[in-house]
Amino acid sequence: MNTKEKTVHEIEKRLNKIESLIAEKGVGSNYLSRAERIQRDINIALFAGSVGVVAGIGVWAWLKLKD
Repeated sequence: MNTKEKTVHEIEKRLNKIESLIAEKGVGSNYLSRAERIQRDINIALFAGSVGVVAGIGVWAWLKLKD
């Protein structure tokens, strides 16, 4: 790596640190964390719902074939 690439890498690294600090403690950080929690809960609910649907279809098919 030459000096220019090292400088660019260091600047990008420092900017990422500043951006993460702003995301954690800056304006709107509470809204962002709340939105991330809501998205996580929705993803969990969708996953659980899809598992339930697949299990229900499996049980229904098993009972239909059993008759």
